[in-house]
Amino acid sequence: MFIFRTAAALAAIVFTLGSAYAADPAGTWVTQKGDARIRVAHCGKELCASVAWIKDNVDPKTGKAPVDERNPDPAKRSRKILGLRIFSMESDGQGGWSGPIYNSDDGQTYRGRVAPRGDLLDVQGCIVAVCGTQTWTRYGK
Repeated sequence: MFIFRTAAALAAIVFTLGSAYAADPAGTWVTQKGDARIRVAHCGKELCASVAWIKDNVDPKTGKAPVDERNPDPAKRSRKILGLRIFSMESDGQGGWSGPIYNSDDGQTYRGRVAPRGDLLDVQGCIVAVCGTQTWTRYGK
């Protein structure tokens, strides 16, 4: 009986660790359009994300790396898209993370939420009551 309980306890620990790993959003994700890869990492108690790769890595207008030209803050319009932090979110206590998310395509910051589903990451951005959701795929899967 002791061996059975020990084996059951060990199996429960392995299952819990496996589930926690599967739900961990840290890693690199491919956007729904496949035009960017986003690196997500734990930054203290927050979850942070930065642009790690972009498909169009040369701006055809300038012949240089794309910059954040649509940012409403003129002082930020010359920063490069590659390496740009797009969010820092806090755990929402429901298996997801919530906080502002920046979209360099339109220069807007939205009320955001990300929620991992194994090798998928649901990414939501809302303005007032209108929300849009993308599903990102873990890079390499």
